[in-house]
Amino acid sequence: MMNTILYKSTRGLEKNIESSKAILKGLAEDGGLFVPEQIPTFDITIEEMKQMSYQELAYEIMKLYFTDFTEDELKQCINKAYDSKFDTPEIAPLVKKDDVFYLELFHGSTIAFKDMALSILPHLMTTAAKKNNIKNDIVILTATSGDTGKAALAGFADVEGTQIIVFYPKEGVSHIQEKQMVTQKGDNTKVISIKGNFDDAQNGVKDILNDVELRKEMNEKGYQFSSANSINIGRLVPQIVYYVYSYVQLLKNEEIKPKEKINVVVPTGNFGNILAAYYAKQMGLPINRLICASNENKVLFDFFQTGTYDKNRDFVLTSSPSMDILISSNLERLIYLLTDQDAEETKALMESLKTSGKYVITSKMKEKINDFYGQFSSEEETSNTIKKVFETSDYLIDPHTAVGVNVYHKYMRETQDVTKTVVASTASPYKFTRSVMIALDEAYNEKSDFELVDIMAEKSQIKIPQAIEEIRNAQVLHDTVCESNQMKDTVKDILGL
Repeated sequence: MMNTILYKSTRGLEKNIESSKAILKGLAEDGGLFVPEQIPTFDITIEEMKQMSYQELAYEIMKLYFTDFTEDELKQCINKAYDSKFDTPEIAPLVKKDDVFYLELFHGSTIAFKDMALSILPHLMTTAAKKNNIKNDIVILTATSGDTGKAALAGFADVEGTQIIVFYPKEGVSHIQEKQMVTQKGDNTKVISIKGNFDDAQNGVKDILNDVELRKEMNEKGYQFSSANSINIGRLVPQIVYYVYSYVQLLKNEEIKPKEKINVVVPTGNFGNILAAYYAKQMGLPINRLICASNENKVLFDFFQTGTYDKNRDFVLTSSPSMDILISSNLERLIYLLTDQDAEETKALMESLKTSGKYVITSKMKEKINDFYGQFSSEEETSNTIKKVFETSDYLIDPHTAVGVNVYHKYMRETQDVTKTVVASTASPYKFTRSVMIALDEAYNEKSDFELVDIMAEKSQIKIPQAIEEIRNAQVLHDTVCESNQMKDTVKDILGL
């Protein structure tokens, strides 16, 4: 008999919540994040996993977390998610170039790693709504630094019983990312740019989700909020799968021996993607170090160096915009584990972040983060890495992946650690054509974005993804702009409250 896993808030107010309810809520009522009461361990061997497809492996891992879903419900969600929307049957292929293993997480419909979780979240959510007899329409409210928005829009477009509203920073995403969002079809989709940065958008969304009065008003009109951001446990759990899958592929390809440890490099801003790898390690996956790669918004690097999380600094717009973040929401889940699941202590640290913009962890907590290594990549280093990898490996990577590769090289120089390493390759180079092509040759800056797409195809011999072809001449359908302090009013207008 499988253990039932229940969820609780990192800030202590809510406990004993079933997974379907945690997925529906997104954020706990006290502003905390839902975490499993304990992280489950694998109930099959890695040897058994070797025979499995991505979909079969996804079931074996997700069933341990989503214990109130039936086998049939969960398998249906998985099979609807990981289908021909992905342009490769492996879903997340592992590609070896020189001595680096790239876990390509960009083969979904919006060519970024967010597809890995956001293609299943709508199915988990609508299944959860049925299980809990929810009659309200679910309004997905999401802030994006570029990729989550499009992946969530694509996932929820025209899904019955849902509406989706996405906020993004007007100047803080790439041209291709913006075009992907503002051309999104679907009667239930709304995209709004804000005058501000991603943290403004994310704070605005959290404030709306935490607004008790608004929640009442929504309920009276037949609506309830949820989130597609990585604060939703229904986003985090599917991300664990691809780290396990990458390990299994290494074993299958005889790149590692059974039980041999690997390192994982994750370019991250919001901390969700690397937290999924940490959960995989806690479940029993042989991971040695979790290498956390930041861009010039290096708040996580400073945290791992000093034990102080301090967002009081200039916000830098970089060529890796999905990581242009100063408040790493998912770090709260790690903090909670570092406090030995002390909700009061976690809440106090988060209050400190809200009021003073910083918090300091105890020396005892700091000792527990040795699993992690933090480093960052400057803009110049990121650009040089794209060029160098292309010249030496004939492999074109996007700026986020380049941040990861550059940090990996710094780690190797610093530690002399030769453990086999998987780099999470989080987006297709086509998503950031301008940054990638300028890294190869500054003269490309004279060309238009779609001219660059064609040049990239010729140079890299990588087929232009469907996601890019379909926005080339697509009509702009969303052009609303608002101030960051008008987000709540904008939501109310859209919903007719």
